[in-house]
Amino acid sequence: MAVVKLTRGRYHRVLNGHPWIYRTEVEEIHGHFNPGDVVEVVDHRGRFVGRGYINPSSQILVRLLTREQGEKIDREFFRRRLVAAIEYRRRVVRHTSACRLVFAEADFLPALIVDRFGDYLSLQTLALGIDLHKETIVELLDELLNPAGIYERNDVAVRQLEGLPLKTGFLKGPFNPVVEIEENGLRFLVDLAGGQKTGYFLDQRENRLALHGLAGGARVLDCFCHTGTFSIYAARFGAREVVGIDVAGDALEMARENAARNGFGQVCTFREGNAFDELRAMDRAGERFDLIILDPPAFTKSKEALEGAIRGYKEINLRAMKLLPSGGFLVTCSCSYHMTEDLFLEVLLDAARDAGRQLRLVEMRRQAKDHPMLLASPETYYLKCFVLQVF
Repeated sequence: MAVVKLTRGRYHRVLNGHPWIYRTEVEEIHGHFNPGDVVEVVDHRGRFVGRGYINPSSQILVRLLTREQGEKIDREFFRRRLVAAIEYRRRVVRHTSACRLVFAEADFLPALIVDRFGDYLSLQTLALGIDLHKETIVELLDELLNPAGIYERNDVAVRQLEGLPLKTGFLKGPFNPVVEIEENGLRFLVDLAGGQKTGYFLDQRENRLALHGLAGGARVLDCFCHTGTFSIYAARFGAREVVGIDVAGDALEMARENAARNGFGQVCTFREGNAFDELRAMDRAGERFDLIILDPPAFTKSKEALEGAIRGYKEINLRAMKLLPSGGFLVTCSCSYHMTEDLFLEVLLDAARDAGRQLRLVEMRRQAKDHPMLLASPETYYLKCFVLQVF
């Protein structure tokens, strides 16, 4: 096994629990290895740090799998990790047939995502080292859960940074990739083959319940509505009218179907459009809403693009605030890791100043419990959801 030695005289996050080692943190590598192999990591004095897989093509040179010196990375290792991840979800997830079963680094399986949608699984292997073990992982998932089917959603651009091809397809199947799930008493269709991420935004499941008490009797605007989950929750909690907007026509077709199958086809309407343009047009038209939901895609995936993302977040929140009467509510989200909690609050305050509004914080929420945060790895905390009252 090749040995990766950390540089002397600098702070290494890996020594305090972070699972990543960048190329710039490595002094030397002893021994032969192939990309994706498991290597041993030691500090500058040669003391054992952990074992993980290596990829010289990636900026993240090594991703740690274990810090136990005697633990082998074999089939039994992956079985233990998967069993622990599944058991955690059995303890914390309630009232749904869908959840994230494996959340990568937070479940000590770097770059592995496994989502459960009813009797089906969706899987992503986002780095070379974990992709090499995909067959073993699929076999173990089949043994442990006996799903009706497993679908691969490895069409994520980050794989290209690892030198991996983009691919999708059946790992166990085939089957109709449009499946139905149940969530908090509501039913939703999920497209495992064509939906965003692995087909559905599981991380917002608990945040959607925050609409309870806010949506009663309200006229609601749901921007970036995707397949209509926030819209349908608003209708369930008593909204008199819900308008959903998204740029994806196929997602809106599923949103309409989801609304109809839950009995809210008359309450919820959906239209195709760019949320930035639609918000400006509605402001010019003098439209008003009692509750507005902003759940945009990540505006930045890198620190370098953060400045542009800040402008985007400020714009949509400013426009939304102008559409609310005094006392109206804004549920606004960011799923950009680089948009930190404190920075997001600054952006919202800046937007409120320019809109001539005051904000009262009702609550701050985060990603659902099946997306746990590893405190030593801040990258695992990405979703912020603020409930605000606007005056």
